[in-house]
Amino acid sequence: MPDFAETQHTIAELVERFRLNPSADEAAFRIEFINPFFEALGWDVANRAGYAQQYKEVVHEDTVMVGTATKAPDYSFRIGGVRKFFVAAKNPSVSVKGDPHPAYQLRRYAWSAKLPLSILTDFEEFAVYDCTKRPKPTDKASTGRIFYWKYDEYPQKFRDIWDIFARESILKGSFDRYTEKARGTAEVDAEFLNEIENWRNLLARNIALRNKHLTIDQMNEAVQKVIDRIIFLRMAEDRGIEAQGRLLALVNAANIYNRLGKLCEAADAKYNSGLFDFKSDTWTLDLKIDDKILKPIIKGIYYPDSPYEFSVIPPEILGNVYEQFLGKVIRLTPGHYARVEEKPEVKKAGGVYYTPKYIVDYIVKNTV
Repeated sequence: MPDFAETQHTIAELVERFRLNPSADEAAFRIEFINPFFEALGWDVANRAGYAQQYKEVVHEDTVMVGTATKAPDYSFRIGGVRKFFVAAKNPSVSVKGDPHPAYQLRRYAWSAKLPLSILTDFEEFAVYDCTKRPKPTDKASTGRIFYWKYDEYPQKFRDIWDIFARESILKGSFDRYTEKARGTAEVDAEFLNEIENWRNLLARNIALRNKHLTIDQMNEAVQKVIDRIIFLRMAEDRGIEAQGRLLALVNAANIYNRLGKLCEAADAKYNSGLFDFKSDTWTLDLKIDDKILKPIIKGIYYPDSPYEFSVIPPEILGNVYEQFLGKVIRLTPGHYARVEEKPEVKKAGGVYYTPKYIVDYIVKNTV
């Protein structure tokens, strides 16, 4: 593993090489500058150790283009298979300092993955972002940016880079100590819970209004299934299982829920899942739900409106969200108006407590 002095010397050589020839094409640029930069920090960028995919130190993400948006961070840096930070590598023609788009994309990924810090760089410029705060499409490129350096500053500022992002420094705990003060602010699970709580309120009121025949139990089942199906299909898109943008296309015409039902029927044939079992569930596809309710929900889970990147949201976040979500129930007034209330047993206990990840891992390991 390289030491600090050796690494600083290597970085100085890269800086000089870039100064003499800053115009390499994008593919060569990563190989000639960005990869050696992080290799100098002790990372096995090329997987020379030959580790299996789940144990690679550096994962090079495949990029998926949706319109003009790049749908993956270029590098994911990991210790023992656990992500520590992302790096988005841009072409030198992109303004790291001034262009808000790549910064927003990076922060969406890192925030969704619950990573406190991540890097945006084209080697000429190097920006470190605090990714603990919910990103917004209107954010400036400077929002959340805690460090910004030009390449000729690297030798002088290298102690800061080394102390946070060198593999050795992370193993010794300096990365976690640095980010501790930022933890817990606007975390993605709390934000996502607030989001689907709002969906539940909107859907419950509209379904109760348009479907007077439903019982209380049916109301709760209907709202839960609509939300579950939308989230499942959206996550399948971002994870490359379904074609990107199928849900979003629904908002371009009327009768959104009827056309959503067609996607659900196709999912029934494809996944053989209880979520889409329409042999036992013979009624939820016949619900009446207004377009004005579904349209903002669906638009709100797509870029640029959505701060969530579903391909990197850890599975335990969704589990925690749903444990909290199930702590409330929909009640119907005599006039068939829907109200969402906390369950009496949850209120008495002072709230729902989610199952910690290490317990989930233990249960899975010993039962599956």
